[in-house]
Amino acid sequence: MNEQIRQIAERLRGLRDALDITAEEMAATCGLDTGAYLALESGTVDISVSVLHRIAHRYNVELTALMFGDEPTMNAYFVTRRGKGVAVERTHAYRYRSLAAGFVHRSADPFMVTVHPKPDGEPVHLNTHAGQEFNFVVDGRLLLRINGKDLVLEQGDSIYFNSELPHGMKALDGQPVSFLAVIL
Repeated sequence: MNEQIRQIAERLRGLRDALDITAEEMAATCGLDTGAYLALESGTVDISVSVLHRIAHRYNVELTALMFGDEPTMNAYFVTRRGKGVAVERTHAYRYRSLAAGFVHRSADPFMVTVHPKPDGEPVHLNTHAGQEFNFVVDGRLLLRINGKDLVLEQGDSIYFNSELPHGMKALDGQPVSFLAVIL
């Protein structure tokens, strides 16, 4: 796994230690068994944004603090210039760039997400997390599987959905897809 995933794993361990909670309690928060959660803390497996979102929501910490390691400080406004923003590439397939990492106590988490194509036949990885999500396709074509239904979104298309339903994305046409994702 890459260095960024190892750093996120360290932040998870640090949070659990600071809050003095057991691995079993953190695993329950994530909807995982203890072994699967400890694998996340080891830094050897990918950590989904949905798991990080559950932890952030449950323990009242900023999602971007878990993802990027920086505590937000702005409370009036926060500007992210074109092509900028704190980024993390969880796996080769997904790259997240936070558009509001510096704003404290956000009501929503906006990201520019780039999904790279996967080999044909590789399954769509499904996630769930509390709240709702808005996606707007900026470039490319996206397969969004939500609650067992496949939807194809093209440049300019958007969707707003209950993110507690199982959902996952896949780039189409062998090309990366970029979309704005707002997690509420």
